[in-house]
Amino acid sequence: MQRSVTNKALRARGASRPAGGIGLLVVGVSRLWRQRLDERLRPLGLSQAKWAALYRLARLERAPTQAELAAELGVEGPTVARLLARLEASGHIERRPSPADRRLKVVHLTARARAEAASIDRIARKLRAELLAGLDPAAVEATWQVLRELQHRLEAPPPPRRTRPSR
Repeated sequence: MQRSVTNKALRARGASRPAGGIGLLVVGVSRLWRQRLDERLRPLGLSQAKWAALYRLARLERAPTQAELAAELGVEGPTVARLLARLEASGHIERRPSPADRRLKVVHLTARARAEAASIDRIARKLRAELLAGLDPAAVEATWQVLRELQHRLEAPPPPRRTRPSR
């Protein structure tokens, strides 16, 4: 039986606040999580950029334009265009003209890519379960709530900057 890791246990391990604050901690955990997932996905023969794009594409409700996918992945247009060219050459995606605007390309997953995205999802879920095993469920839920709220605040438009009155 695995025992729950509590806040008290974390403090005993020396889990103090990092010098750079919560932002650097989130960035570091995200990087380490992606690296661990990348190791597990290596047998599929996909780079981190490719598996991340396939995973995101499979989770979207509709096929995005290249520009929408770039925004979803947090990369610039030319970067996503090169990535999509590689995914198209490997038979993972098809770029088709948008029915609404022929100048735009819409990105569609192939059947092969859908199967690989399902494998990515299965492997990612297994890793997540392993990493969260033994943690206090209330602490995990509280972490989710805090991260969702931070995401919500960061996605909102920034408040107007206050300007100092001229002297």
